[in-house]
Amino acid sequence: MNEPMRLQKYMAECGVASRRSSEQMILDGRVRINGEIVRELGTKVLPDRDVVKVDGKVIKQEKKKYYIVLNKPSGYVTTASDPFSRPIVTDLVKQDISARLYPVGRLDYDTEGLLFLTNDGDFSNHIMHPKGQIEKRYEARISGILKPTEMRQLVTGVMLDGRKTAPAKVKVLRDFEKTCEVSITITEGRNHQVKKMFDAVGHKVLYLRRASIGKVKLGNLPLGKWRHMTEAEKESFR
Repeated sequence: MNEPMRLQKYMAECGVASRRSSEQMILDGRVRINGEIVRELGTKVLPDRDVVKVDGKVIKQEKKKYYIVLNKPSGYVTTASDPFSRPIVTDLVKQDISARLYPVGRLDYDTEGLLFLTNDGDFSNHIMHPKGQIEKRYEARISGILKPTEMRQLVTGVMLDGRKTAPAKVKVLRDFEKTCEVSITITEGRNHQVKKMFDAVGHKVLYLRRASIGKVKLGNLPLGKWRHMTEAEKESFR
């Protein structure tokens, strides 16, 4: 049955972007239905009848869903495209997967580690929604030695942009002469959050990688390589 569907959900199911990113594309006037530009977020589409174009290209629902676990290297951007022609994370899988994938959330250009790629908009939305409280663990090398008082600040929350961060889990992994390695687990996903949190207690992040999201761990997956998510890993998010 050809049931009406919200445009942003249809775009997500076509593998264009997450619902949130799709909404911005609509607002930016990049989407046409049957030749007409639409900017209303409440617009609905009939998948079997309407012709939807994004940036001039017709989009269609992907039949097969992909759930990719990637070890992102530094020097890649986590967007569908880049105006500065920098490498994007989907470049790392496009030789093997022809479906249009997009990253779930973001990692900074110079940050390494675990990143999901998918064409399932509902899955992406679930992972990124704040209500999910999904733990994300990072390993950082920071300037200086983290003091117990500073660790307690990070654990209980620091003020960033006028709002206190949610409680975090923090553990010092190794001390060096002028730096240390630290594990930090957070449930939020604010912009540059880990770097800003350490900066708030007087330490600069020198290196950062994401080691796990929920029960999915990076493990020994080589840098720049990917694998399919297991059924058990997918189930752990439901």
